[in-house]
Amino acid sequence: MGTVVDDAAAVEFHDFFERHYAELARLAHMLTGEADAADDLAADALLALWHRWDRVRAADHPVAYARGVLANLARTRIRSAVRERRRVALFWSQRGENVENPDVPAVVDVQEALRRLPFRKRACVVLRHAFDLSEKDTALALGISVGTVKSQTSKGMAELQRLLGTRAAPRQVHAAMLRTTGETGGRD
Repeated sequence: MGTVVDDAAAVEFHDFFERHYAELARLAHMLTGEADAADDLAADALLALWHRWDRVRAADHPVAYARGVLANLARTRIRSAVRERRRVALFWSQRGENVENPDVPAVVDVQEALRRLPFRKRACVVLRHAFDLSEKDTALALGISVGTVKSQTSKGMAELQRLLGTRAAPRQVHAAMLRTTGETGGRD
């Protein structure tokens, strides 16, 4: 990492940071369902970008690159949390204690329903409906094909509708996701 970054690159990165930090934090929140972790994940993603800024700035779609880095960090965090929950549940089950299943809440809201989707479906639904990204931009951010984005988004929306116990139209789910994060949608 012994690269020397010139002043122009530093100014360019600072501008990128200012324009995209909030969006990356919202994406992290939607992917993980953890408001507290969202800022940390966005900061970690931007730090990773800074260390590779020469490659990022030369990329055709630097924002898609940033979203991909963030999605990978979120995936790692989710996997770690799942492993930790399993270890805790195993510990308590071996002690003979009754453990409540935290995955079966009395009321399922949009965030909880999103958390229950597999990561790829969740990422596709969030990027397409909460961030209004095109299928192509979503595919670019996640490093998957447009066809996979289409199928995963469709399956994710169907599963969300089932989990929410409603025949909610995609626009209604989209609006509910935006209310969850307090955003109005749209792109910069």
